[in-house]
This record gives sequence, structure tokens and C-alpha cells, in this order.
Amino acid sequence: MACYNLKAITINGVNFRATSESLNSSKRLGFAMHSQTDRGLIVCSAIGHNTLNSDESCSSNPTRSSDILRLINQCEKTLASSGKFGRFGGIFVPETLITCLKKLEAEFKWVLHDPEFQMELSIALKDYVGRETPLYFADRLTSYYKNENGEGPEIYLKREDLTHGGAHKINNAIAQVMLAKRMGRKIIVAATGAGQHGVATAAACAKLGLDCTIFMGKIDMERQSSNVLLMKHLGAEVKSVAGTFKDATSEAIRNWVGNLEGSYYLAGTAVGPHPCPSMVREFQTVIGKETRKQAMEKWGGEPDVLVACVGSGSNALGLFHEFIRDENVRLIGVEAAGIGIDSGKHSATLAKGEVGVYHGTMSYLLQDDEGQIIGPYSVGVGLEYPGVSPELSFLKDIGRAEFYTVTDEEALEAYTRLCRLEGIFPALEAAHALAYLEKLCPDLANGTKVVVNCSGRGDKDAATVFKYQEDKIKRGRKESN
Repeated sequence: MACYNLKAITINGVNFRATSESLNSSKRLGFAMHSQTDRGLIVCSAIGHNTLNSDESCSSNPTRSSDILRLINQCEKTLASSGKFGRFGGIFVPETLITCLKKLEAEFKWVLHDPEFQMELSIALKDYVGRETPLYFADRLTSYYKNENGEGPEIYLKREDLTHGGAHKINNAIAQVMLAKRMGRKIIVAATGAGQHGVATAAACAKLGLDCTIFMGKIDMERQSSNVLLMKHLGAEVKSVAGTFKDATSEAIRNWVGNLEGSYYLAGTAVGPHPCPSMVREFQTVIGKETRKQAMEKWGGEPDVLVACVGSGSNALGLFHEFIRDENVRLIGVEAAGIGIDSGKHSATLAKGEVGVYHGTMSYLLQDDEGQIIGPYSVGVGLEYPGVSPELSFLKDIGRAEFYTVTDEEALEAYTRLCRLEGIFPALEAAHALAYLEKLCPDLANGTKVVVNCSGRGDKDAATVFKYQEDKIKRGRKESN
């Protein structure tokens, strides 16, 4: 059995210390730790800082590209059996969920190679979702970043904001609802933060005739009221939960556990117990596959740099995964620094987190010295999650992907910049990726091909940005007086 030095475990609101007595107590409560896949024990909990010692060969810090590729290949081979990306991922759930997750994994593996399912999905992506989405050359944004010699990178936007529902979330939602229907499930349960996954799930359920229940934090419902209305128009029941996205996710999981045979929990981002992260990644890889094809058509090669925002990981992996073995392609993820990376009010899990377990998976996690969750914050509501994809955690550890942060103010400025220069309003989540161009572009060679994933449309955020602009004007007047 793998040995983990657990600092604190919380089960149904009860805090357990990681002594042998507490581990025995957890077993008496109906939980168990299994050595093969490290499953059991935890729906919501944390693991102490720098305490993990399993799979160390997959989580070292290689300096050569050959080492990185070896680790990627090694962990891809073991993913199917362990559900882990190096030391990250796995299945940390109550024993009662194991059979359900195994059934889901088997069905997922089957549909990946089922021509009938793949044809149905291909038609839905084309005729319903609206794929392929453009790889758009941002001419004026490119000019904006040219230096005094008229040189600079060429900036392209992968226009996921043009999909049905206005975000990349529909790629995964339509595929998983098809999968759920194939499994005979009648009710879809999901959680949403900014509301884009909720809208996508509600739309897919309406199309395929399944009941839909969306859990959403009360705070998020107030901030993203337009998406709440859309979900209701699409026939979904929207249930308010005290708190934000992390709390809505916990409640959605509890609801699903109460009806495992009749309901289906539709994960919208690449977190959760195996196979959820792999499923979401796989159904979002259409973004990267199209990008490779379109880049070849436009300039006859690969992009040089890929940039995507990172909340918990679905849009970043959707773009990155196709190029993960292309050593010359830089992968850059951008997290939310909120009001400042050292302020305590941010969602920068990869920058400031420690390794822990939350919602059934092991990854980097925002937690305090006692192993308790630190509430995330960002003006981009969809980035407010205390954990992150186990696969992105792995890519960080082996040095394959780079991760940086931008503040609320920088993201809000980037939203305005794209509106004014290109006539495109990005979601505030995607604006974080666009904001990093300010720091990235001055260091890039002339003609460098940069692709930014414009993962969602920003009409839901227009009021927030407008208020920021008004407040900025008022501050300027006060300072001038």
C-alpha cells in the first residue's frame, strides 16, 4: 500500500487527523484505501505539504526534453491501469462509488473506438456545436504588440467563443450526455461556476431529451445571472448552493451519490476521480486537433506558442494535449492572481498550491497549514476553483508546461483591449490568457506564431467590465483633483 502522510482528512464535515487511529476510524465508517489505485477515503480533503512519496519517477524535474518525453510516454502507458498522471490523479472516493466509476471507465473506453458513437459525435460537433471553429488572425492585436522596428509575434485566436452556447464547454457536454444516454441514465447532474458548463449541459440535455439539474453557488448566480436564465430557458432545474463553484461541486456529487443507478454526474472540467479528468480532456482535444490542421493550412507548420487560461484545466488541456509531444511548441497556462498573488485573494493553484486531494483526485491544491481548503478568488468566476487538473499538475512537475499569473486588473484591461482592437468580447476567464501577451510578446522573435485559446464569449461579463471602467474613471478624477 502506498504510504501517504495525511495531515488532515475531512469527511462529511468531520475533521480526521492522519493517525493510525483515524485511518481505522475511516474504515469503520465505510471507507477504505486500496493499494492498486489509491482509491477510497476522500471526497473532499487535503494532504499535507510535500509528503507524497509514490511514483517519484514520474514527478521528478527533468532538464532534458528526452527525459520529459520519456515521462509523458511512461505515464500515458500506466494511466489506464492506475488512473494517475505520475503521482497525480487516482481515485479517492467512498467505496460505494468504485463500481460506478469502473462502469463509466469501461463505457468511455468502448465509445472511443465505437464507429457509430464517433460518427454521431462528429455530426453533433459539426451541425449542433458549430465546429470547426476559426483560427483567427488578430491583425490589429498583432500590430499592437509590434516593437519600434515593426517586429513582433503573430497572434491567432482559437475562437471557441463561437461555439453553440458561447464556450468550449459544449464540446465535452454533448459527448458526455450522449454517453450517459447510451448507459441508460435519465438524469444529468452537474455543477457550474461561471455558468458556461451549466448552459452547455442544459442545451445538450434538451437536445437529447434528458432531465437536467444544475447546482450553482448563490454568489455565482448573482454574478452570472444571464447564464442562470439561459439554463432555465433550456429546461434545467437550477439549484442554489451557499458559496461558490467548489461548494456547488460538492453538492452535485452528493446528489449523484444518492441515485447512482439513475443519474449521471457530468464533470465539466478535468478534475475529479479517474476517469473524469481523462474523459474531459479527450472530449476537448478537438480544439488542439483543429488548431494543428488549421496552422498547417495557414502557414505550413505548428504554432510556436500556445496560451490558455487555467482555472481547473479543460480549455488548456483541450488546446495543449495535441501538442504535448511537440518539443518545439511552448505550452503556457495562465492562472488568476486576483487582487495580487501574495494577497491571499487569488486562484493561482499551480503557483501557490501544495499537493493534496480534493473532489476525488490528487493535484495541486490551495490549502492552509492544517490542510483545510483556502477559498479561491478571481474576477473571472470560472477560474475560482481551489484545485486543478492532475494532468496539468503533472505537466508542471516535469517541466513540459509553463504557468504564470495575471491580476484582475490586467484581465479586465485585456477584455477591453480585444473589444477595441478586434471587435471581439472574450470571457473574463479567456481574458487572463490574453492579458499575459503583455508580458510574453516583448520577448518573442519576429514572426513567432502564438495561438491563444479564446475559450468563451464575454457578454456574460459585460456589466462587470463596465463597472470596472466606471470606477477607474472615478478614481482618475479623484486623483486629478
